[in-house]
Amino acid sequence: MKRREFLNTIGTTRGKLLNRVVVLFISMGFCCCVSVPFSSPADEAFARAAENGRLANEGLIRSRDYVKGWLDTADPVTGLIARNLRESKDIWNAKDSAADNYPFMVLTAAIIDRTLFEGRMLDMLRTETELTSRIGTLPDTYSFSKQDFQDAEPDLGRSIFGASEYIKDGLLPLTEWIGPSPWSERMLGMLDDMWQRAPVETPFGPIVSESQEVNGEMLQTLSRVYWMTGDGRYLEWAVRLGDYYLLSQHHPTRDEEQLRLRDHGCEIVSGLCELYAMVHFARPEKKQAYREPIHAMLDRILEVGRNEHGLFYNLINPRAGIHVSAGRDEGVADTWGYTYNGFYTVYLIDATPAYRQAVLKALGSLNENYRNYIWEGRNLSGGADGYADTIESGLNLYNREPVPSAAEWIDSETRVMWGKQQPSGIIEGWHGDGNFARTTLMYCLWKTKGVTIRPWREDVVFGAVQEGDVLKVSIRAEKEWEGTILFDAPRHRTNMNLPLDWPRINQFPEWYTVDSETIYAVHDLTADSKATYTGRQLSEGIAIRLQPGIEHRLVVE
Repeated sequence: MKRREFLNTIGTTRGKLLNRVVVLFISMGFCCCVSVPFSSPADEAFARAAENGRLANEGLIRSRDYVKGWLDTADPVTGLIARNLRESKDIWNAKDSAADNYPFMVLTAAIIDRTLFEGRMLDMLRTETELTSRIGTLPDTYSFSKQDFQDAEPDLGRSIFGASEYIKDGLLPLTEWIGPSPWSERMLGMLDDMWQRAPVETPFGPIVSESQEVNGEMLQTLSRVYWMTGDGRYLEWAVRLGDYYLLSQHHPTRDEEQLRLRDHGCEIVSGLCELYAMVHFARPEKKQAYREPIHAMLDRILEVGRNEHGLFYNLINPRAGIHVSAGRDEGVADTWGYTYNGFYTVYLIDATPAYRQAVLKALGSLNENYRNYIWEGRNLSGGADGYADTIESGLNLYNREPVPSAAEWIDSETRVMWGKQQPSGIIEGWHGDGNFARTTLMYCLWKTKGVTIRPWREDVVFGAVQEGDVLKVSIRAEKEWEGTILFDAPRHRTNMNLPLDWPRINQFPEWYTVDSETIYAVHDLTADSKATYTGRQLSEGIAIRLQPGIEHRLVVE
C-alpha cells in the first residue's frame, strides 16, 4: 500500500475508533499502526461528573440515615425529637431542637423523600406550633414527660432568643431552598410577634434584644425577608438596628471591648453587612450614612482579628487590638467564613479590593494549613459541628472565588466529617447533628451543580461538572428507573426576590442555575437525542428513563 493511501486509511479508521488513539510508526519504509487507549476532554469531563455523582450519592445516603436515626428516637406521643439523647432527652426547645436539627431533617426529606417531607415532617411542624407556642406564636421549651412547658412561667427574653435561633438558623435557609411554605409562614409569624413585643427601648425605636447574637440574626433575617415579602416594616426594623449599632455608642469595634468572631457573636458583623447591602438598593441615603462605620468595623477586624493565614480568632478586644487566647476561645474560628460573608458582601457593593483579597488569602491557606484541624478550641475533641461550619465557610466562599486548593480541602475535610457518623445514622447525639446534614447537603449540591431527581433512590447516581455556560451530567442506575431530573433556579431571585446574591450564613449556594424564560438545549449523548426546554421546564423537571447499568450523559447549554 502506498504511504498516502495508508495514511488516508488510518484517518478513516481513527474516526471510527471509540476511546482509542492510533499511533503510526514509519521507519525505513516500514509502517505499522498501534491502537492505544484514548481519552478525549469530553470523556474526562464525564468521568469527573461520575465521580462527583459517587460523592454526592454517599452524602445523600448519609443524610437519609441521619434522618432515620433521629426519627427512631422521636417521642412516641408528640413525634418530636429531643434536644439531645443524653441529659436533655426529655425536651424539645426552639434554640436547639427546632433551630439546628429539625429543619435539616425537613430539607433532607425535601430533596430525597417527598412522601416524608409532605407527611411526617409537616406533621412535626404542626405539632410543634400547637404545643410550643406560648407568647403569641413565640415558642417555649416543651417537656415530653410533663406533656407541658418545662418552665411554669413564660419569659419573653427566653422566647425571643429561641425564636431568633429557630428563624435564622433553621427556617430561613429552609425557605431559601423551598420557597413559600408552611415553614415560611411559621417563620413570619414568629418574626412579627418578636418585633410587636420588642422590649428594649432605644432612641431609634424598640428593638428585640441587647444581644449582638440575636440582633445579628435579626439583621440577616430582616434584610432577606424584606425583599422576600416587600413589607416595609422589615426594612424599618432593620434600620433601627443599623442606627443602634452604627450611628450611636454600640459600634462593634469602636465601642466594645469584646467581639466574638465565631458563632454566638459573629452574627452581628455579617448582619450589619447584609443591612448595608439592603439599604444600598432600598435606602441609598442610609447606605451613605452607614458607609464609614461599616468600613471602619471591617478594617479594624482585618487589622487585629486575623492570624497569619487570614483566618479569624475566636474572640478579640478590638479597642485594645488583641485577641483572647484561653479555653474555648483559644485558636481560630470554625465559622471564619460567616464573617467573611460580610466582607465579600461589602466588596460586591463598594468594590473594596482589600476585602476580596482577605477572602482569597483565607481560601488559599486552607489546604496547606488546616487539614484535619481540631476546630472549636484546642481543648475539645474536634467534633462534627466544627467541621460542618468550617466546610460551609469554605463552600460558600469557593462558590464566589473558586480557588482550586480550597476545593481539594473541602473534599478532604468532608471525608473527615463523614467519618464521625455512627452506624445508626446519628452523628454525636445532640442538636448539632443537624449541621452535619446541612453541610453535607451543601456539599452534595456542589457535586451535582444543583441537579436533583425525583423520585430519589440510592442506586441512582448522578453528578455534574460545569464548563462555562455548559453543564455536563452523568446519571446511571443499577436497576431500571424512571423519573424526572430537576435543574436549579436562581433561588435568591425566584424564592427571595433578592437584588443581589450576596453570600449569606447557612444559604445553599447556587451553582448551575436556569433562567425561567431562557431556552436550553439538552443533548442526551447516550440516546443520541436532543430537545429544547425553557428554564422553567428544566427547574420543574424533565422526564428520563434509565436502563440498568447504562450511564446517560447529558449536555445542557
